[in-house]
Amino acid sequence: MQRYRHYGSSSPPVEEINAEEVEEEEEEVYTEEEEPLIGLSEEEEEIQETGSVEEEEVPQTEVEVQPVVQETEGKSAPVDSKNGKRTERGSGGDAAAAGGGGGGGGGEGAKYSMFTWFVVLALLGVWSSVAVVYFDVVDYDSVIARAKEFRLNFSEVLQGKLTAYDTDGDGDFDVEDAKVLLGLKVAEKTHVEHSPKEKMVSASSPSSVHDDDDQAAVPLPPMVMDDFVPDDPRDSLHPYDSEAETIDTAGVLVEESLPEESVELGQVLTSSKFTQEADSAADAEIQTEPLAEPEPQKETPKETEAEEPTEKQAEEKLKEKAKKKPKLFNKFDKTIKAEIDAAEKLRKKGKLDEALKAFEALVQKHPQSPRSRYGKAQAEDYLAEKLRSNDLLQKAINTYREAAELPDVTSDLLRAALKRRAERQQFLGRIRGSLATLEKLVEIFPEDIDLKNDLGVAHLLLGDNKGARKVFDEVLVLEPSNGFAKVHFGFILKSENKIPESIPYLKEGLESGEPGTDDGRFYFHLGDALQRVGDESAYHWYELGHKRGHFASVWQRSLYNVAGLKAQPWWTPKETGYTDLVKTLERNWRTIRDEALAVIDQNTGSFVPEEENLREKGEWGQNTLWQQGKKAGAACQGVPKTCALLERYSEATGCKRGQIKFSVMQPGTHVWPHTGPTNCRLRMHLGLVIPKQGCRIRCTDITREWEEGKVLIFDDSFEHEVWQDADSYRLIFIVDVWHPELTAHQRQTLSPI
Repeated sequence: MQRYRHYGSSSPPVEEINAEEVEEEEEEVYTEEEEPLIGLSEEEEEIQETGSVEEEEVPQTEVEVQPVVQETEGKSAPVDSKNGKRTERGSGGDAAAAGGGGGGGGGEGAKYSMFTWFVVLALLGVWSSVAVVYFDVVDYDSVIARAKEFRLNFSEVLQGKLTAYDTDGDGDFDVEDAKVLLGLKVAEKTHVEHSPKEKMVSASSPSSVHDDDDQAAVPLPPMVMDDFVPDDPRDSLHPYDSEAETIDTAGVLVEESLPEESVELGQVLTSSKFTQEADSAADAEIQTEPLAEPEPQKETPKETEAEEPTEKQAEEKLKEKAKKKPKLFNKFDKTIKAEIDAAEKLRKKGKLDEALKAFEALVQKHPQSPRSRYGKAQAEDYLAEKLRSNDLLQKAINTYREAAELPDVTSDLLRAALKRRAERQQFLGRIRGSLATLEKLVEIFPEDIDLKNDLGVAHLLLGDNKGARKVFDEVLVLEPSNGFAKVHFGFILKSENKIPESIPYLKEGLESGEPGTDDGRFYFHLGDALQRVGDESAYHWYELGHKRGHFASVWQRSLYNVAGLKAQPWWTPKETGYTDLVKTLERNWRTIRDEALAVIDQNTGSFVPEEENLREKGEWGQNTLWQQGKKAGAACQGVPKTCALLERYSEATGCKRGQIKFSVMQPGTHVWPHTGPTNCRLRMHLGLVIPKQGCRIRCTDITREWEEGKVLIFDDSFEHEVWQDADSYRLIFIVDVWHPELTAHQRQTLSPI
């Protein structure tokens, strides 16, 4: 569920789609530091310092080395171990070294020829190589430092004396190159081009990375799509002029979506599939922010066997969609690609003002360049988000259109520009304009299933269930397994009270795991439909919805919540803190009852049937006095004393997420188990006319009965159910109040429901 959002609220800004996320790799600069030589004996260190012996020795073959190994075994000189401690391997080695060094010594020198010494040195080289490879005794950084210190300076490296050993192509001989030469690492390329799927998102990652500027963005963030949370669905019934130049900058940016009490799809905003996919594009960086960070949930019983393969199927579909890299540059744009890239780099670095100026200069210099115009639109778009300016966002919407209308525009840029334009129009509540844009897109790309799905959602936003059903029906003819179309088609069937028919569509759509299907609304309505046909698997889907973070618990299934509020099904007046209001209601219950009965007796039509499709059977009428924190027309004229009593209590009359109303229920009525839309309110029931037996209400697994003149208080975000099996009608007075833990700021800024 979503609401239209405008800039100008205190809510945190929503991240938008960006075009290309491949950043220039920063070059690492290493400083040369003098380090002690590692793993060398004193004599070897001396040799290194004087430079009298070359670092590279000629290795001997295994056949040549073997005799010497037998001859010198147990007589080698002390060797440094990996931890720096010297290990003695016998005393004969020192004497031999001393004798050899003297060249004579009682005939001892003649015993060892020059060839023997050469083989000994070769043997030391072999053992050193083994130590390097298997015992990691060499500090590569110090090796590189010594190489540069004794043999080369940095300029010589660049001139090529060590670049011959540059294995990773970074223009320098460094630690990684040394490891490759020693066989510890396989040479790799410095730049690895990732597939669009890899660049896309993890389920949690809000951004996508894109390779090159020839790639295009199929914009639109995954549809938790905070970006485009619309206002209350009833607002969508008002016409919007998509080309209007004035924007309501005083609109409230809200985090919540539409109420779930009614399944009237005309009043429901559904998730558009294109917002669930991280489409690969060079010029769109997709970033989204979820409506609410789900709290860690407890482990739940194992899921159905279909869940694991469905996730794999979804991944395969995404990989398939990501194979093609959209192209944004036409032939002319490629000739000025360097200038476009420079401006784009500024935008990606967050220098939006500079980026906008750069793209404006490009547009002025090259007015027929679609890519420059598209870049300008993106810069305006993201700067509008940063400044929270609806006026600037309207400019971006217009610039997207200009880019799409230029001659020689690539099909991918045309699609990206119009798609982004449609979603930004939705953001401003311009649903009719968004619908027109999407209709144009579907006309241009008739085979694009995702665009058709987006069009179906736009129809739902306008309350056009018939138009939406037609679109989704067309999608299912072309692609019978399309999960996104299935959940929405099932949703529409349920709104038409075709409960059994809706179940397979909702279930198969959720099991598909496709983007846009993992939505709390679909878990909610599938469970509700199953409950109504007596299928106990309803709670499996509620449990799964809870596990996926859509519901606070299996019992508490409201979708528009403020995190951290105390949650319990039943409350006492003292726990709410509204004891004064409760006392006022209970002391004056007869006055309230008499006014309600007078209205009923007049038969003026003030009591209207419940229209939320919550009844299994029977008659249930309501007379509303306050709705969403405002008086409901002239309703108070019939019950002036009741309204006067309530005027003092802003926690009730100012509750934008609640109602104040009379409720009359006739015998033989049963209300299905259901939950309210939000955890931001508590509901008070004042008994006015209560039959002695047969009337009861269940909230979670606790059932209570009303009493005349007494107030019951419960949290209707928890599942509750009502039976009226008495011989006469039941009349109560319902007063919703803000949850007591909400702050004054939250009460002021939360959107109405």
